[in-house]
Amino acid sequence: MSALEFVSTVRATRTGLTDMLADVEGMTAWGRAHAAELGIDSDFVASEPLRLEVVELRQAIRALFARAVKPGTASGADAHRLPGFAESLDLVNAAALAVPLAARLEWPAEGVPRAHSVPAEGVTESERIRAALATSAVELLAGPQRERLRTCPAPRCVLYFLKDHARQEWCSVGCGNRARAARHYHQRRDG
Repeated sequence: MSALEFVSTVRATRTGLTDMLADVEGMTAWGRAHAAELGIDSDFVASEPLRLEVVELRQAIRALFARAVKPGTASGADAHRLPGFAESLDLVNAAALAVPLAARLEWPAEGVPRAHSVPAEGVTESERIRAALATSAVELLAGPQRERLRTCPAPRCVLYFLKDHARQEWCSVGCGNRARAARHYHQRRDG
């Protein structure tokens, strides 16, 4: 699970913002779609308290992303209602530290041994989910990819993305097309 996928659960559509985690059903569907990465069962069912904790963590990660893209602008989705930097940093670190990891050795009969990190037993489902998401954000923000983190400047887009090449300005081809069309419209209207 990448932190970018997680913060992208808030998206812009033609009718406005869409939040994939707006209700328990959405959180359940999203959790099931990412069960392996989150360390949960594929028959996962969210509760309202779990959903609220996950959304709170998402907002904290979005606040850290907003700081990481400075001096550029933050995503327009929720920049006006993000928690403060220190509060966000504390929440993300606490979530990542809540689940200790243990090394597990797997050695298939016809293969070579491999080590995997697995969450320790005795943690709640919410702690396990939030730890996986927070750890992904910590790895992105503390690693070399942070320098490539950008906010898409296309009209109505609220996504963060990793810039893959020097000329990339938008998160997708579709956003680039919308931005060029809007620029063309304004030039023709004003000219």
